[in-house]
Amino acid sequence: MLGPARRLALDPGLAPHLARQLLTSPGLTIRSTLDRRAQTIAARALRRRLKGLGAARARDGAVIVMDNRSGEVIAYVGGVGGASTAAQVDGAAAYRQAGSTLKPFLYAAALERGYLTPASILDDSPVQLDTASGLYVPQNYDRGFKGPVSVRAALAGSLNVPAVRALLLVGVEPFRDRLWDAGYRGLVEDGQYYGFSLALGSAEVTLLEQANAYRMLANGGRWSPARLTLDDPNGEGRRLTSPQAAWLVADIMADPNARVGTFGADSALRLPFWAAVKTGTSKAMRDNWCVGFSDRFTVAVWVGNLEGDPMRAVSGTSGAAPVWRDVMLALHAGAPGKPPAMPRGIEARRVTFADAREAPRREFFLSGTGQAQLAAVPATARRPRITHPVAGSVYALDPDIPVDRQRLAIDVAGAVEGHVLRLDGRLLGPADAAPLVLASPGIHRLALLDPGGRTVDQIRFTMR
Repeated sequence: MLGPARRLALDPGLAPHLARQLLTSPGLTIRSTLDRRAQTIAARALRRRLKGLGAARARDGAVIVMDNRSGEVIAYVGGVGGASTAAQVDGAAAYRQAGSTLKPFLYAAALERGYLTPASILDDSPVQLDTASGLYVPQNYDRGFKGPVSVRAALAGSLNVPAVRALLLVGVEPFRDRLWDAGYRGLVEDGQYYGFSLALGSAEVTLLEQANAYRMLANGGRWSPARLTLDDPNGEGRRLTSPQAAWLVADIMADPNARVGTFGADSALRLPFWAAVKTGTSKAMRDNWCVGFSDRFTVAVWVGNLEGDPMRAVSGTSGAAPVWRDVMLALHAGAPGKPPAMPRGIEARRVTFADAREAPRREFFLSGTGQAQLAAVPATARRPRITHPVAGSVYALDPDIPVDRQRLAIDVAGAVEGHVLRLDGRLLGPADAAPLVLASPGIHRLALLDPGGRTVDQIRFTMR
């Protein structure tokens, strides 16, 4: 007769990580919600991908599959062993950095409140934000910038700077509260603690939390707890996001054309049926996520190293996404996913973009917010502002370099003829002359004045 450990090793359909979580005392019997077929599909897909990547690139992974309607977890793969050096750790319950996977909830909040539409233009350009701990300078994954882009392209392409701009509209604290309500229980600090980086997924989350939060979007914005056992209550849940905002975000995440600029035309995210999906990669390549849903199932995948060391040459589309794709295809064999019905309160419009920045398309809006043509605000129409130095900057004079060689460049955007600069009350001259100034140690105030002598922008910076 085989012992329990030997039986587990021989039966890939079982879920040892979940068993350890649920079986808290000897002799206990629990009726889980797991489905043997789904569990086997998920475990095999993950094992196959990790073997393909090789232990030198990534050793661990986890998969959660949920039934959208019932909330039942039908597959719970906390790991598959193999080359893992922490095989006993439950990867599905471990808190890891979320990366870009929180962006759908941010945009849902902005769409719901009417701050943005899927066609609204956000500027994907370098930005520096002054925070209590210093300057925050978000970058895109490829270190490049695409200029003015629509919300649809920004979310589908997972652009970072537009997400930070969306967070400035929604507010860090309201966004943090929305995530908490969606079941992300690792966000134990207030919004100020996370700051602008919350838009890019600086918070820690579990794979099960990810799956259930995305299931909320699949269910039209209604959230309910995940069910791991048949004895868990099957409640009605609560409305967290409007049906319209949930539908719009899902439509964007299911749009293969909108993500071409970042992921290409034939990535692992593209399925032969309707499915909404989002990837994410955390700082220093430590975590790789792919979470998405069809009309029936939500599938969440994490790939990484449970001991915390970075992966090597593994991105969102090469790590977790192939597992997500394989699981989705197997689950829907013979029954492809169908797009959700459009809820009331949505209107469709054909939109065009000035300068042909994006191709004309049929776009969707909250009723009453539709627009036929979109354009970025030209630089000449924006409020003149000081772009360098950035407010709150701190500079240090190097004693080994001649002082006269340590002048500070002043840059201004949007200024017209007649605008002048003033440093600590001293006139520097025309704003468009890009002056180089020599500032002594201390706090300085730089002001931009219009032709009438009115201050239109001012910043403080420090020299040490």
